[in-house]
Amino acid sequence: MSRVAKAPVSLPKGVEFSVNNNLVSVKGPKGTLEQQINALVAMDFDEKTSLVNFKPAGKQPTAWAQSGTARALVNNMVKGVTDGFSISLELVGVGYRAQVASNKVNLSLGFSHPVEYQLPQGVTAEAPSVTNLVLKSIDKQLLGQVAAEIRAFRPPEPYKGKGIKYTGEQIVRKEAKKK
Repeated sequence: MSRVAKAPVSLPKGVEFSVNNNLVSVKGPKGTLEQQINALVAMDFDEKTSLVNFKPAGKQPTAWAQSGTARALVNNMVKGVTDGFSISLELVGVGYRAQVASNKVNLSLGFSHPVEYQLPQGVTAEAPSVTNLVLKSIDKQLLGQVAAEIRAFRPPEPYKGKGIKYTGEQIVRKEAKKK
């Protein structure tokens, strides 16, 4: 059994926390995030110690699991509004390039046409080099979804390793067919 829900979430200075009908709102220096939390979760906010505690609201079998999920979501919200998150992608292949123009990412991935990806609101991108792409956001879920959608345009293949991969990702290579 996981004990994630038993650890409280500590709020740093400058972060405002509020709960209204299971809608959690966290406001910090980088922005504001809102998340609907399951009704099986009871939250306790102690303003003196700036700690948020989580526990099950009932005796349902999944209440502890939902409490752990809620705690992880709130912790990611607090980290997002204070520090933010970033994911770095690498383009591996001859002629594979990435360019960022305002809120669009233009990718050359060896297709007969360029791939254009419209970034959702709240996600920014920068290309430190033509083969690297850095995505930044305060919302961890949205950032991971955007990175997965961009990676899905050309996932790394197992023979030469060509494609879009996360920085540091190990691609399991296969041996080429022998005659």
